Amino acid sequence: MQFQINKDTISKIKQLIVDKNNVLVSEMLEELHHADMAELLDALDFDSAVYIFKLLDSEKTSDILTELDDDIRDKILQALSAKEIAEEIDELETDDAADIIAELPEEQKEEVIAHLEDVEHAKDIVDLLRYDENTAGGIMGKELIKVYEDWTIFTCVREMRRQAENIDKVHTVYVVDDHEILKGRLSLKSMLTTSTKTPIKEIYNDSVISVKVDDRDEEVAQIMQKYDLIVVPVIDEMGRLVGKITIDDVVDIIKEEADKDYQMAAGLSEDVEADDSIFQLIKGRLPWLILGLLGSLAAVTIMQNFQSIMANAEYKALFFFTPLIAAVAGNVGVQSSAIMVQGLANNIIKGSIWKRLLKEVSISVINGIFLSLLIIIFGEIFHYNLIFTIAVSVSLISVIIIASLIGTFVPLILDKRGIDPALATGPFITTSNDIFGILIFFNIAKLILGI
Repeated sequence: MQFQINKDTISKIKQLIVDKNNVLVSEMLEELHHADMAELLDALDFDSAVYIFKLLDSEKTSDILTELDDDIRDKILQALSAKEIAEEIDELETDDAADIIAELPEEQKEEVIAHLEDVEHAKDIVDLLRYDENTAGGIMGKELIKVYEDWTIFTCVREMRRQAENIDKVHTVYVVDDHEILKGRLSLKSMLTTSTKTPIKEIYNDSVISVKVDDRDEEVAQIMQKYDLIVVPVIDEMGRLVGKITIDDVVDIIKEEADKDYQMAAGLSEDVEADDSIFQLIKGRLPWLILGLLGSLAAVTIMQNFQSIMANAEYKALFFFTPLIAAVAGNVGVQSSAIMVQGLANNIIKGSIWKRLLKEVSISVINGIFLSLLIIIFGEIFHYNLIFTIAVSVSLISVIIIASLIGTFVPLILDKRGIDPALATGPFITTSNDIFGILIFFNIAKLILGI
């Protein structure tokens, strides 16, 4: 059964902590999964969380550290000595250990690394800290099983047993040459059905998909998704095997990227959460609100230039259709940009850009004609002048075409320049299309109506 945190559970644990009943606290938490433990610590006050953290052994708390909310983890680490942090790090796999150490102040990093008991573990962590956190090198782990192509099956099994002692899960057995160059992978079936005297180079599979240490983490995620991989080896510039990336690391990347894109689309310039400080939330929201305000002021200025229309009693109703034009322009732009951003993120935007734009124009014309017919029907029902509704309809078709082109073209331009195309969705597209929509609407209406 999935563990559920409620007020009674929290109250009971808090009371046990006040009574310093460590035995009962340990018994309550003993069988919990480390992810449930992390959720519980996030729900407790800081002092209670630290008390429990120090009560448990490092074999369990090390896993909890990787699941904790960043803010809670930072506070708990601040309450621990360098030696205590090192004890936690010693129990973690290298990729998780490197992630936690990277968050520490520079002086504390050196202290923690100096206190690590496993020298090889420490070397691997230091090696990982050299890589950018958003690259394959920055998310890979060093724990893997590798065998040399000149070994026999007998030697291979013996060495694999030795290597596997310090590895929780064995996903794949990699084959390398004497220079550590990745040659392929070895299947369990081949090992079981082959003579123990057979050299590895005669039976390994040389078809292996790998990534390079400097590949972006998003590219790694795309490769693993495309080929349905649960683990992928990482090689350096010379083709040497240096680590591996597992699916759990990629899931975190996909989630983080989706959260970031969603926030950008919603008009948040920074990564913020509901429980962040007021200052952080304002800092994340205000820039796009300012952009929206400037766009609205530009729209007001445009409308002021068409005040002469108000003098014509027959056509002053044009102003009542302004929100309709702006809303449709914004919606069409967001739809087009959302499709483009999704396609770029999944690396499925192929072929000529001009064909893509022509396709969008075709879709826009069909949608525009359909919506314009609804406008004309609306005009007939409410007895609007036919030439008036035609002016609105033609304007609407034009606005839809322009909005779809902006929504399609802007993400492509941003992507070509190495800028996250998610910036194109949300307030940016909505504001720009509001301005262009109003400008096109009044100019076309003025032309058709002869005002």
